[in-house]
Amino acid sequence: MAREIDEAWIEEAVERHRRIESLRAEFDKAVQGVEVTVRSPDGLIEVVVTAAGVITDVRIPGALHNRANTEVARSIHAAVTAAADAARWAREKLHAETFTDYPPLRRS
Repeated sequence: MAREIDEAWIEEAVERHRRIESLRAEFDKAVQGVEVTVRSPDGLIEVVVTAAGVITDVRIPGALHNRANTEVARSIHAAVTAAADAARWAREKLHAETFTDYPPLRRS
């Protein structure tokens, strides 16, 4: 049984593909530019991370004197772990903002 080719559906699918590719490029650019700053629970370490997960800066706002190496190491670990979580959160938020309003493709 021969099927008719739905030209309008094909054109809509091609346009949808182009739009998704354009949105994907915007999303990829945005994740590089969005930065989130997180701190260790004790406030000793700050980490700046992009939504892509790249750490762009590590700061120590206070003095390290009288702090044990293990304490500093725990603070760094906590801040880096929080940075990974923050990057994931930022990526998910950007993804939702970029693609949420894109209508699903419907076949008539």
